Amino acid sequence: MKIGGLFLSATTLMALGLPPVYGQSGSSTSANSTAAHNAPQNIQQRKENQQDRIANGVQSGQLTAGETKNLETREAGLNREERGMRAADSGKLTAADRARLNRQQNRLSGQIYNDKHNAATAKFGNGRIGQRRENQQDRIAQGIRSGQLTAGETARLEGKEQHFNREVAGARQLNGGKLTPGERKAANQQQNHLSKQIYKDKHNNRRQR
Repeated sequence: MKIGGLFLSATTLMALGLPPVYGQSGSSTSANSTAAHNAPQNIQQRKENQQDRIANGVQSGQLTAGETKNLETREAGLNREERGMRAADSGKLTAADRARLNRQQNRLSGQIYNDKHNAATAKFGNGRIGQRRENQQDRIAQGIRSGQLTAGETARLEGKEQHFNREVAGARQLNGGKLTPGERKAANQQQNHLSKQIYKDKHNNRRQR
């Protein structure tokens, strides 16, 4: 700092009880960092963020199979619409396209929040069937998060899971909350089929982009 024609060092200023003054590069860097943090996400970043939120909801049980199926069906539809827009404009999106997709992503984001914070939760049970349900949902969540499962694949898997859950619930209701040996065997076979489908979908050439 220059005082009375003299340049005083930071050490001297502190000895005089005055705050040291440094260059402006630090504040400029901080401002740039803040601006970058607050910059709006692009469409691809929002897709990834929303898929991560769905994956977390599946794994935590905040999202039921039916809710996940509906969310991923909407996500698959949005992806198809974006591909159509890009195909019509040589791989690019117009400003109007981006605005439309942004509005749809806003609505989907709101639906994810609502579904994760309503009273409906995934209930697996403590028996072997319940443990396999939870394990398969964890595998699906991992596939969503990693991109190994597309939105369409996830919607179909969760649709099958939803159907299975309804069948088991209906069978239990008819038998005082229990399953007969025959029903347990049939449930195990269905879960085997679903397990194989999860593996196939996660290891094919399709990826969520």
